[in-house]
Amino acid sequence: MDSDDLQVFQNELICCICMNYFIDPVTIDCGHSFCRPCLCLCSEEGRAPMRCPSCRKISEKPNFNTNVVLKKLASLARQTRPQNIKSSDSICVLHEETKELFCEADKRLLCGPCSESPEHMAHSHSPIGWAAEECREKLIKEMDYLWKINQETRNNLNQETSTFHSLKDYVSVRERIITIQYQKMPIFLDEEEQRHLQALEREAEELFQQLQDSQVRMTQHLERMKDMYRELWETCHMADVELLQDVRNVSARTDLAQMQKPQPVNPELTSWCITGVLDMLNNFRVDNALSTEMIPCYISLSEDVRYVIFGDEHLSAPTDPQGVDSFAVWGAQAFTSGKHYWEVDVTLSSNWILGVCRDSRTADANFVIDSDERFFLISSKTSNHYSLSTNSPPLIQYVQRPLGRVGVFLDYDNGSVSFFDVSKGSLIYGFPPSSFSSPLRPFFCFGCT
Repeated sequence: MDSDDLQVFQNELICCICMNYFIDPVTIDCGHSFCRPCLCLCSEEGRAPMRCPSCRKISEKPNFNTNVVLKKLASLARQTRPQNIKSSDSICVLHEETKELFCEADKRLLCGPCSESPEHMAHSHSPIGWAAEECREKLIKEMDYLWKINQETRNNLNQETSTFHSLKDYVSVRERIITIQYQKMPIFLDEEEQRHLQALEREAEELFQQLQDSQVRMTQHLERMKDMYRELWETCHMADVELLQDVRNVSARTDLAQMQKPQPVNPELTSWCITGVLDMLNNFRVDNALSTEMIPCYISLSEDVRYVIFGDEHLSAPTDPQGVDSFAVWGAQAFTSGKHYWEVDVTLSSNWILGVCRDSRTADANFVIDSDERFFLISSKTSNHYSLSTNSPPLIQYVQRPLGRVGVFLDYDNGSVSFFDVSKGSLIYGFPPSSFSSPLRPFFCFGCT
């Protein structure tokens, strides 16, 4: 291969973004190839949907596998290029020979005779080009790890922003349901009601401030991470000798990035005891509200928490169910009028669905939570994080998850369903009044793990 052909071949191994030999190259949908870090930095700068930097075609796939052949060729091209650092540091003072080896133990450049000296002969030595490529591989892994932290932080930031707005809406809803609950009480508790509303306002303001501070910390962390990622990317493109001399503290920097990653806020409001509420509810107590017949089911408690699948129908479920060892229990009777109160112990389960629904028991069909006339309180656990929510419409409940018995109060004539934390004598949530058009039956679905 003559010099012109060699130059053409080498040009095919150069990323058109950074104008250096490929580092961890990927080939996108249109067929063009780039360094993965180059594409990551481009996408981080807001080019969405991602367009090819060469032909501007949109790339649908978000993740790409490394082009192994291109990676090997780019590595060979780097190793065969002449070293561009010529200084007194590259010549051994003792033997006056070029330092062409790298000592893995001491992280030093050595000449041949030095590598055979008693000081270094027991150590592992590699040609500089090979050692530099090994170092680049380690840097790529560090960058992948750093990018993973970056994406986790960005997801947390988006979630924090969403939580801020969601909490704003929830506080307004909670103010209304507290007021409605006190209006139902047979005794006047105006002062207690005002104390609860004022406490809610104070707690909410504190949580809003925590969320705003958390967003600032996460934004600052993302900027530091991006600078660190770019620094590692630039280090990968250094000449071999420079790279080997500069890379010592890389792992310490990325470990520090993980330690400094801000954790999201988990907002939680206090559920205050309402004087006399359990005494009032027990006037309408229903004994044995749930039957003893348990139907095996598969509950899909993902973020949307929408599906209960009975029998063998889990094989066609829209999402992979988390709790395959689960059971559903229906009410012993359906209600068409009056006021009814019962309690359910949720102590032994983290994932459960509790409430009332239209009297249409079918153990051979999928059960969609957001269907008409289904009023549920839902507890779910994902990655050691507990979430409490209600349906119709879906609403996260930013209050402490009940750990013992949960009370359910159905006022059929007034079209309302409410949930209470029995151990605290406090209101969890009350659905806005509506008009029921069919019999409603108690329902409880729980996971055994």
